[in-house]
Amino acid sequence: MDPVAKAAADLSPFALFMEADIVVKLVMFGLFAASIWSWAIIIERARKLKAINAQAKAFEDWFWKADSLDALYEPAARANHPSARLFIAGMNEWRQSLATGRFDRDGLRTRLASAMQVSIARDIDTAGDRLNILATIGAVAPFVGLFGTVWGIMRSFTAIAASQNTTLAVVAPGIAEALFATAIGLFAAIPAVIGYNRLLHNVGRLEARLMAFAEEYQGLLSRMLDNMESK
Repeated sequence: MDPVAKAAADLSPFALFMEADIVVKLVMFGLFAASIWSWAIIIERARKLKAINAQAKAFEDWFWKADSLDALYEPAARANHPSARLFIAGMNEWRQSLATGRFDRDGLRTRLASAMQVSIARDIDTAGDRLNILATIGAVAPFVGLFGTVWGIMRSFTAIAASQNTTLAVVAPGIAEALFATAIGLFAAIPAVIGYNRLLHNVGRLEARLMAFAEEYQGLLSRMLDNMESK
């Protein structure tokens, strides 16, 4: 078979990569690596958030069935999830304020709310870790692929000018390589964007759950404070 016709016939992804210019190869390799990285982040964060939600549900059920808050303190201190840390933050502020013997009721409620909000903010920041990488890959990958496409098409036109041959057999391989770079860019970007939006939604649901638990927890402590003052 004629070499030019053979090159035109063999347009498999591997062949396109091997025949591509070094610049296009670097673009393809970078996009492929970015795709693997984004999938690793998506899988790891999805599993992490699923585990956190399961732990939060279990702790909240345990919380409302407990005989006293003090009985929950030691087990919660050994736990390692946002709901337990939220509980510990509130209890630490509660105990420190009561230990003084004299405290302002409104000031205590404000400090309890602040301690819980700080705990939530820290855990939500941790839960959303590396989501910015997905956003970056989703936004940048198509343009990186487009750069590879433009470079590949420029190379094809250069080959046409050098050979002075405009047949499809000469033009097709270079254009196919160029378009393959765009395809890889989309292959990396689309899952990253979908994963980012889905995980961001899950982080938002976790934050809403923690905020609701904090409100209920703070209400319980506020009622306990009112009972102490009425005695």
